[in-house]
Amino acid sequence: PFDLSELSARVAAVARRYSGNPNPHIQLGELRINLSDRTILRGDARVELTSREWTLFETFIQRPGALFSKSQLEERLYELGAEIESNTIEVYISHLRKKLGFHIVDTIRGMGYRLGAT
Repeated sequence: PFDLSELSARVAAVARRYSGNPNPHIQLGELRINLSDRTILRGDARVELTSREWTLFETFIQRPGALFSKSQLEERLYELGAEIESNTIEVYISHLRKKLGFHIVDTIRGMGYRLGAT
């Protein structure tokens, strides 16, 4: 006995983890990222991200030049039917910038966000 939506979400999560870059180690400016164990080092210091911050950051890493609209990012963070505050994405982007560097995410006014130039 299992819930089909739970199964679907788990399959999608596994597919996201194993799609794209087969090398789990990524160097992004001063950041060293290990996708397999979900760790980030900024210089010698480990950076702790919440699960939603990680999901958002991973979204940008998987498609480095891609521009994501606010609604696309909301879909990645929340299940259908979840109530989302109007500034939720902005708050998480702000958290990422504070933890990883202000250059990590570029805002394209009126269009969305993308991984910043490092």
